[in-house]
Amino acid sequence: MYYNGVYHEFYQYNPDGAFDPNDSLMNMVWGHSVSTDLINWIGLEPAIEPDTPSDICGCWTGSATILFGEQPVIIYTGLIDRKANQVQNIALPKNRSDPYLREWAKVGNNPVIQHVIPGLNSSHFRDPTTGWIGPDGLWRIAVGAEVNGIGTALLYKSKDFMNWTRIARPLYSNNALNMWECLDFFAVLPGSNNGLDMSSQIPSGAKHVLKVSINSCDMYIVGVYDLKRDEFVPDTVQDDNRLWTRIDYGTFYASKSFFDSKHGRRVIWAWSNETDSYSDDIAKGWAGIHSIPRTIWLDGDGKQLIQWPVEEIYLRLRESTLCRLTLR
Repeated sequence: MYYNGVYHEFYQYNPDGAFDPNDSLMNMVWGHSVSTDLINWIGLEPAIEPDTPSDICGCWTGSATILFGEQPVIIYTGLIDRKANQVQNIALPKNRSDPYLREWAKVGNNPVIQHVIPGLNSSHFRDPTTGWIGPDGLWRIAVGAEVNGIGTALLYKSKDFMNWTRIARPLYSNNALNMWECLDFFAVLPGSNNGLDMSSQIPSGAKHVLKVSINSCDMYIVGVYDLKRDEFVPDTVQDDNRLWTRIDYGTFYASKSFFDSKHGRRVIWAWSNETDSYSDDIAKGWAGIHSIPRTIWLDGDGKQLIQWPVEEIYLRLRESTLCRLTLR
């Protein structure tokens, strides 16, 4: 997220090492780094750690949303036991005057969303999206799930972002897929590289994009958001998920986008697992890197996402080139 002049990147981090074959997923914390230019980053202490009953076995993926009144809030998946049963929790910054928002506190009513849905696989119920506002003024999020063996984006509503009610109809589901990870849902204007803030009114003519992470790749479909039914309607229904469009054809997974209010753009980046062996990961001291942040938008015909490295990359490259030319 971008908040008060600072970019915050939160990410899955194992503080005990690059790889732990027994508990690599059961001791995840939320790593936290900050930047003012998307190039130079300062690593901070973890923002969220597994220390309450609602996340005691790991703090998994979630999203940051900035509420009215400039209140940042994190909603994330917590593992409540070694069977990987999952619930959704909320954390707030302890001190909003701290420019880096170093410390976060979990709310007292966690978990705010539990796995009490008929047919839900409670170990496949995770990764809530950034919140968005509906025409009724209520907040909405989607949570990836497997319900009766079907990949589903469950939809929840809230007035205060703390108390959530599930909508009977999912945001979208597809019986050709199982669990959907790392959902992302955002609005775009065809042919415009300006980003849209999902917490504001979306202009007419906008499309929506639903991105899911599955089968080691990130795939998306473009469509419209039916406000009356609270439902995502794809422009083209593809029952075979192999026909969905991929964001990237490399090792690019679990991507997440956010609206950058500083530059009026939507920025996306992802995790790349580098395809190294476990022994290599241990030797180098890390497992996985982050992709370069990219601006992402929809092409003019409204069918395909376009992406390009953020302009800060080029400004830095130009500065480096001029410096080398001067030294010569």
